Amino acid sequence: MTKDIELMEKLVSLCKRRGFIYQGSEIYGGLAGTWDYGPLGLALKKNIENLWWRFFVDSRDDMFGIDSAILMNPRVWEASGHVGGFSDPLVEDKKTKKRFRADHLLEEAGVDPKGMSLEEMGKIIVEKKIKSPDGNDLTAPQQFNMMFRTSVGSIEGGDTTVYLRPETAQGMFVNFKNILDSYHPKLPFGMAQIGRSFRNEIAPRDFIFRVRELEIMEFEYFVKEQQWKEQFEYWLKQMHKWFELLGFTKEDIKEIEIEEGDRAHYSKRTVDFHFNYPQKFDEIAGLAYRTDFDLKNHIENSGKDLSYLDPIDNTRSVPHVLEPTFGLGRHVLAVISKAYTEDELGGEKRVFLKFPTNLAPIKAAVFPLLKNKPNLVEKAREVYDMIKKQIPQIMFDDNGNIGKRYRRQDEIGTPYCITVDFETLTDNMVTIRERDSGKQERVAISDILSKITI
Repeated sequence: MTKDIELMEKLVSLCKRRGFIYQGSEIYGGLAGTWDYGPLGLALKKNIENLWWRFFVDSRDDMFGIDSAILMNPRVWEASGHVGGFSDPLVEDKKTKKRFRADHLLEEAGVDPKGMSLEEMGKIIVEKKIKSPDGNDLTAPQQFNMMFRTSVGSIEGGDTTVYLRPETAQGMFVNFKNILDSYHPKLPFGMAQIGRSFRNEIAPRDFIFRVRELEIMEFEYFVKEQQWKEQFEYWLKQMHKWFELLGFTKEDIKEIEIEEGDRAHYSKRTVDFHFNYPQKFDEIAGLAYRTDFDLKNHIENSGKDLSYLDPIDNTRSVPHVLEPTFGLGRHVLAVISKAYTEDELGGEKRVFLKFPTNLAPIKAAVFPLLKNKPNLVEKAREVYDMIKKQIPQIMFDDNGNIGKRYRRQDEIGTPYCITVDFETLTDNMVTIRERDSGKQERVAISDILSKITI
């Protein structure tokens, strides 16, 4: 077992034990590719979402946020090309009937499947005698459409088939005219949203990295065609700034230029960003130049005018689009992976999550030195209530001895622990402990908020 696999197992265990992430439907044996966020995982996810929204939307004057419906008219997906082309190469274990991604099996066998046709994949599987993970023969690869289908109406199996959206982008394209009519923005401008998408993954894997229900943070940035190269370089730099905000270093992120044969059908240029996950460097975000593919297809299929009227020269054109996309679940996994730290403090080994303070689910914890002393508990509650008015994300903890409380808070990434002891009752001072170094400082209650850097 490699160190990377060990680290992933440690993350999965910690996330369940401390209430970050649980297996979906666990009491019924679970459902592959689905995960539930507990209180701390949800708080971390919300912190990432809110930071992303502030950085890319609220801090700018050229972004318009929306929240589009998950269910859309099926003609949307016909126009976008998803009905005919949103698929992955599937192979099946001839004995167990389990399904796997053919390209993943090739990668694990040391073969780069990029740009390969189904026939080429099948030929290599036979030549190299590649088996299923259970050691059995595989069927020939075939394309598998990843969209979830359902029906609209009161009778199951009715004629109206709809899909759970496989991406959030189309919700922005079909609302392009609404934003033009409501706000009259000038090019360039963007439309942003954070929302759920659904992909019927053949083989979900690597914890929350590859799942069937996912959340995407992305925006479509509309530009004049002649502006796209300049804007592409600008957004590449902005995306690197975003990763810096999360505390990632240059060594954590790789920029991957996607070759023409491997790009999505709508893309003229794509750069993927890969993070150093426990399993390997893998995709966390991407920037694609979608040209005018989507708007033109929706014009053709809907019959609606989705062109832009330039108020300066009074000319009409169909804008081109740049699309920065960020996987929210993959960001959560990346932040936890980056934060996971093992060290020794006070002669004892410990595990702690070294979250940046602005991302930590709990910013501070308040302890009474002893839980069976009412006067200490009452004073600790007063301190807790005072802090909570300014910093809502704090915790009151009186379970176990102080050492155990410190270790528990370290493991969930709490930056500061504040202890109320017997001296507090006379001098109105508390002990503040800093997570990373373990250093402690005696501070007046009135100065606590200035000492906690959020």
